[in-house]
Amino acid sequence: MSTPEPASKPSGPLASGLAPALGAYLIWGFLPLYLVLVKSVPPFEFVGWRIIWTLPLCLAIVAYRRQFPELLDALKSPRSLLALLASAVLIGINWFVYIWAIMAGEVYATSIGYYLNPLLNVLLGTLVLSEKLSRRQWLAVAIAAVAVALLAAGALTSLWISLTLGISFAVYGLVRKQVAVGSLPGLTIESAILLPVAVAIAGWYAISPQGSSFGQDAWMSALIIFSGVVTAVPLLLFALAARRMDYSTLGFLQYIAPTIVFFLGLFVFHQPLAPAKLASFVLIWVAVGVFVWDLWAKRKAASA
Repeated sequence: MSTPEPASKPSGPLASGLAPALGAYLIWGFLPLYLVLVKSVPPFEFVGWRIIWTLPLCLAIVAYRRQFPELLDALKSPRSLLALLASAVLIGINWFVYIWAIMAGEVYATSIGYYLNPLLNVLLGTLVLSEKLSRRQWLAVAIAAVAVALLAAGALTSLWISLTLGISFAVYGLVRKQVAVGSLPGLTIESAILLPVAVAIAGWYAISPQGSSFGQDAWMSALIIFSGVVTAVPLLLFALAARRMDYSTLGFLQYIAPTIVFFLGLFVFHQPLAPAKLASFVLIWVAVGVFVWDLWAKRKAASA
């Protein structure tokens, strides 16, 4: 998952942005099923290959969308490059923790992390950008804080996963918000920044006794190459949706992905749902409900 490009007022019907938005969130939601297929690949190595195969696909899409001028402008700006260096580190951490957690069976922890993300975005906007929170937003943040406290009390071993995913992605969004670079050009530059590290990781595994996971089996190699697709394609769909529909509506739809992940953990991976995690999910769903209620109320007021 990544940050959207600034959303403009929809020029067409809602449906024009709904389809790409649903496509992006469905891909992100069902991503754990893909990660199960590559479970034999060490998470650290897989992140390296994901970066390696994301870059050429991003460059191809940037070329197709004729966004090279925007990409070059960012490369010429020291401020933009510094910000994208920070965001590259953050998204690299986010990818690794998410992939490791899914492969380690901590599906619920990843779901909680991405449920917390929009609430953390609101909180960071207040603390860093001096934005004002409404009473309902403060209530949502407070309920989410209680949910985190419950996790700390009853599911401490997985709390770090949820917080790392939620905080790293929220700070990533905050950093990207300060740079006038679109989603795809930004991801392209981030992937290029991380490429030397990714190549070093892939090389280290290649010379290790276990050998590289890529190139030994045609099916596994194809799945590893596909990691570039599941990174870049939903981002492109998300960028299209952000330009075609209200941001508040898009914000509501973002809960589709962690909800799918939750149900995958429950019904596909058959993971036990400990009381502390169940109570945390219930509280987070209440917080999300309050948050969405606030978005809807503001949208109605703006329409009026």
